[in-house]
Amino acid sequence: MLILSRKIGESIVIDGRIHLKVVRVEGEVVKIGIEAPSEVPVHRLEVYEEIQRSNQQALTRQNTALPKLPSPGPVKPVRKNSKVL
Repeated sequence: MLILSRKIGESIVIDGRIHLKVVRVEGEVVKIGIEAPSEVPVHRLEVYEEIQRSNQQALTRQNTALPKLPSPGPVKPVRKNSKVL
């Protein structure tokens, strides 16, 4: 793990595309601003872990059969009114 010290207003750049900026420090809470391309997902760790758990459950869950729709019965031909013009 890389540990860096930053003061309020200072930033860190990751891969030239992701910018982390220390916005504010309130007691033991540090507010961080993150600028990243829209295709880069950014989550708090606890949210990321929940997404991973949900994805894993979806992969391992037994496939349950979907309910079938009732049969509509025999199909009657549709007659069209025909007119000679």
